[in-house]
Amino acid sequence: MSLRLGDEAPDFTQESTQGPISLHQWLGNSWGVLFSHPADFTPVCTTELGLTAKLKEDFAKRNVKAIALSVDPVDSHNRWINDINETQLTQVNFPILADADRKVATLYDMIHPNANATLTVRSLFIIDPAKKIRLIITYPASTGRNFDEILRVIDSLQLTEHHKVATPGNWKSGDDVVIVPALQDPEEIARGFPKGYKVVKPYLRLTPDPRA
Repeated sequence: MSLRLGDEAPDFTQESTQGPISLHQWLGNSWGVLFSHPADFTPVCTTELGLTAKLKEDFAKRNVKAIALSVDPVDSHNRWINDINETQLTQVNFPILADADRKVATLYDMIHPNANATLTVRSLFIIDPAKKIRLIITYPASTGRNFDEILRVIDSLQLTEHHKVATPGNWKSGDDVVIVPALQDPEEIARGFPKGYKVVKPYLRLTPDPRA
């Protein structure tokens, strides 16, 4: 099954380190980050899960829940968590799905035979409270994820969800944003952007971050 942006995130019930999880129910009204790992006791993924645990407050203030996945069983996950806590100086505080039957991996197209016929590729999905997929990133096994970028994208998605703006390249929360080209009514622009805006080109109008 090939998923695209805007598709509903497939629901599932699967075992995890925190007991059985039904994705849609577990997410509730939160945003979600679902990310997969090829296997337990892998070095790059150990660092990533440690980073995710350390970012708990950053995710929480954005109303985001994190959930990881590996094709190994729960008892293996629990042993791995001990290693993660020890080596990354943290406490894993989010569930890791035990996808031994590849049910979730198949639903989310995480098995890429040309990369590995049995293990999941390192995919990441951002899911909004309406259960729509808003971002898909797939990494090679050799490259660790940039969690600053993941938080940046969440900030952009949440900002543009409620304001008629887009975020330019390398944007970070608090930087100027772009008024969407479809918005042309001067009165609506004045109401929506009381801090004013700068016209660089008719299609490129910069305005301060509405939330700043």
